[in-house]
Amino acid sequence: MEYLLSDDGVTKPKFMNKIDHSENNFKSLTIDSIKYRTRLTDKFLARKKFVPVDPKKVLSFIPGSIRKINVQSGSKVKANEILMVLEAMKMNNYILSPAEGIIKKVNVKPGDTVPKDFVLMEFK
Repeated sequence: MEYLLSDDGVTKPKFMNKIDHSENNFKSLTIDSIKYRTRLTDKFLARKKFVPVDPKKVLSFIPGSIRKINVQSGSKVKANEILMVLEAMKMNNYILSPAEGIIKKVNVKPGDTVPKDFVLMEFK
């Protein structure tokens, strides 16, 4: 890691110089009715934003291969019913229905290889 000597004589890591110390770089936040002012780093601003989970989509939680599909489009399923079998690292993982509903679309077929967070199927 590289370090730089600042104007006030304090040694700081080089990446610290990316922070804009001007007044407009401060952000306010309130926690328990107390208002705080803080600076946001470049790393924080470049982070991956939170995306809420869509309950109507069934995603693969691990990369693997589809071994068996127990439902098709239009099928009525109950909560915790086995929808398909995903093989990953030589283990069979049973993908269960998150809730009762009707299958809108199945995006895979047996033998397909899927990455993590791939939309396997969708509910109506």
